[in-house]
Amino acid sequence: MLENIKTRWLSEFGYRHILVVAFPLILSTGSWSIQQFVDRMFLSWHSEEALAAAMPAGILNFTFICLFIGTVSYAGTFVSQYVGAKEDHKVGKVLWHSFYLSLLGAIVLILISPFSGSLFSFIGHSEKLQIMESTYFRILCFGGLGPILSSAFAGFFTGQGRNWPVMWINIITTAINLILDYFLIFGVWIFPEMGIAGAAIATIIAGFFSIVMYLVLIFRPQNELRFKIWSSRSWDISFMKRFLKYGLPSGGHFFLEIMGFTAFILILGRIGQIELAATNIAININSLNFMPMFGLGIALSMMVGQNIGAGDPEKAKYAADSAVQLGMVYMIIFACLYVVIPHVFIAPFHASPETFNIAVILLRFVAVYAVFDALSILYSSAIKGAGDTSFVMRVTTVLSIFVLIIPTFIAVEYFDSDLYLPWTFCALFIVAMGLTFLGRFFGGKWKKMSVIETPGFLPSQHPANPIAPEV
Repeated sequence: MLENIKTRWLSEFGYRHILVVAFPLILSTGSWSIQQFVDRMFLSWHSEEALAAAMPAGILNFTFICLFIGTVSYAGTFVSQYVGAKEDHKVGKVLWHSFYLSLLGAIVLILISPFSGSLFSFIGHSEKLQIMESTYFRILCFGGLGPILSSAFAGFFTGQGRNWPVMWINIITTAINLILDYFLIFGVWIFPEMGIAGAAIATIIAGFFSIVMYLVLIFRPQNELRFKIWSSRSWDISFMKRFLKYGLPSGGHFFLEIMGFTAFILILGRIGQIELAATNIAININSLNFMPMFGLGIALSMMVGQNIGAGDPEKAKYAADSAVQLGMVYMIIFACLYVVIPHVFIAPFHASPETFNIAVILLRFVAVYAVFDALSILYSSAIKGAGDTSFVMRVTTVLSIFVLIIPTFIAVEYFDSDLYLPWTFCALFIVAMGLTFLGRFFGGKWKKMSVIETPGFLPSQHPANPIAPEV
């Protein structure tokens, strides 16, 4: 066993190779989870109402955004497959078309923002929460371009395997956000005390700093020479169709999964404010383990894409096996910590005793499904890296509706359920996702897929001029 571990550690696409490539992305997504954790912690210091309002409003905003983030970030898979196929000159086209879609997404969010009051009135939380939720949601909508366009630009680097620039930009963005958070939430120095509105403003300012940093790095002369960045800016309807064919299901998967959790949280808010606050705490703590998995998943998706582009799916499978094994170790460690020392994670939120005790129990649910969460994230990332995005979207749709949303709604609305039955449905949903994507991966259909029109590796099931894209 030790010899097998040593061999896999040293081999190409083994443990060491995966960690070297994924480490910057793990730090990047980890910095986002730290940002969310500290943001919610600051709001809990301001008031428990602000904490309770931030999660429903924030996740509802993210639900709308993630359809576009999931679609445009599929640029990374296009870039990885073009680079793997030695067709670097087509990368600029990918970047520009993801840029056009990002602008569309920002416009849609601005058009949604005036309806924030009606949205939260329909959901039915308390009047005080509705005011806070509406404010937070509306401000975040006006800053939608930041996270969407940053995701598109990040794909330019991750698709090449150049992950360090993405890491540093995310770390700097997080630092800016947290500093502004503290100043604007509590009214420090020259800034007024703005509470939950200050948290939203800090987020959108930091997002636009992220865009500026990406622009400086991407529009360099050397990138024009290799990738035709500036000269590929013209609109290409055939390429946009290909991009949407694969990118839109990827965005749909992201949207539907987040929508499922959004509906879950909004329904739980009807049970009571304490239950909602405890759920917010548990989910924010959970982000400390699953967000790094997203970083590992992005790295895996790009490795699969590059090997598919190069016509070597077996190397892609080896990379996936290595990534999943690393992910399992990480998740098992966190699951044990959530059971043994939950108070260490909950203490920074300054929760009331009742909220604290409920959050301790919810972390045990997180511990139960943590390993399956890793399976879901990593195996779905692997098959999306090859182009199997439609399957991922269909599975997410069915399981979100029939395992998570409908059972939770019935339990709360018709059986006056307490908090723990809905959380049981949540755990079942994640277990089902993990097992389904594991089965799809080992079925092997993804090995014959591709999102590009590369002559050297054209899948037999695609037409001669495929309409193809990913995250």
